Amino acid sequence: MPGAAALHRLLAALHQRLTTAPTLDPAVRTEIQTVSALLDQLADEPLLPPPAPNDRGDALRVALALVDRSAPAVAAALRSIADGLPWRYSYAPRADAPGLAAAIGWAEIVGPLAPFRSDAVCLGLTLIAADSFYPPHRHPAVELYHVLTGHPEWTAGADMRIRGPGAFILHQSETIHAMRTDQEPLLAIYTWTGDVVSPSIWAGET
Repeated sequence: MPGAAALHRLLAALHQRLTTAPTLDPAVRTEIQTVSALLDQLADEPLLPPPAPNDRGDALRVALALVDRSAPAVAAALRSIADGLPWRYSYAPRADAPGLAAAIGWAEIVGPLAPFRSDAVCLGLTLIAADSFYPPHRHPAVELYHVLTGHPEWTAGADMRIRGPGAFILHQSETIHAMRTDQEPLLAIYTWTGDVVSPSIWAGET
């Protein structure tokens, strides 16, 4: 697991990227303000649990090379510690989609199980390998994504479009959404607010 100073640098880089990346969407701006206010309440020192194994090394290395161009400050904070972040995958297995656990993962920096503990806000990174499908899912939390690498096809409710680096995507509570990557991996900053304790589940599950 990275040390406290490296985690602070990454948290600051992710937070700065969210607050300075341009967006014309007032709902996105409001959500960023909500996230920022909650991040200001975090304890100063992170907890340092043992690292989780990371089976997504190839996708992560490609994403790090791409993020150098799209978000160099994030890349600088992330490069030396990326493999040691607490990458995880917590969905129930799907017989119709084997291999998802090796293709999809998220490293939560702030949250109920993260180094910076909070039951009010989550902030982290989502990684999806190239040529992968993240099936429809939902969760009670309000979710904001900010794309750093890749050009995935993004479906949220009835809206389907290609999202490239710099895009913001806001999911209201219980919005069913899915992502399909192209030849590049998706690396994105994500935040949760509201009910950040209840897990994400596949669409159709109760």
